[in-house]
Amino acid sequence: MSRIGKKIIKIPSGVEVSVKEGKVIISGPKGQLERDLHKFVTVNIAEGKVTVDVVNKENKFERSLWGTFSAHIQNMIKGVTEGFKRQLEINGVGYKVALQGVDLKIDIGFSNPVIYKMPAGVKAVVEKNLITLESINNELLGRVASEIRSIRKPEPYKGKGIKYFEETIRRKAGKTAKSA
Repeated sequence: MSRIGKKIIKIPSGVEVSVKEGKVIISGPKGQLERDLHKFVTVNIAEGKVTVDVVNKENKFERSLWGTFSAHIQNMIKGVTEGFKRQLEINGVGYKVALQGVDLKIDIGFSNPVIYKMPAGVKAVVEKNLITLESINNELLGRVASEIRSIRKPEPYKGKGIKYFEETIRRKAGKTAKSA
């Protein structure tokens, strides 16, 4: 049995959950999200509560889908009520970032600045060397943050690069002079 899948998900006030044509649709004060359901997963909505179930609870693959879709629905409900936020920090001499319309213009030591096109559904705010990304879709937000970080990952000697705000970089000792 899936511990996460068995949990009953409460629907907060102001949020509507519906299942139509193999999709679960959740709408709330911040927007609307939808996700395709797998053929083995069923979603039941009754009395302000959502329950997720699978066809065969003994099959390992179906049990994994059970917990996964339950977690997806919980994240979708949190997204349309509160939203998600991720922060990235840029470290390095001469490294800077600026908004260019809705896109990010990132100067991080390459010969030309990198222009990162922000996808629809993600909003960026820049303050000095800190990029704050906000979205109602947790998966999209994580993917965008990962792509921005991969432009120049932090290096372990000086810590220069783009890192998550809460991330700590394990520093390495540099070359030491040979003693005589």
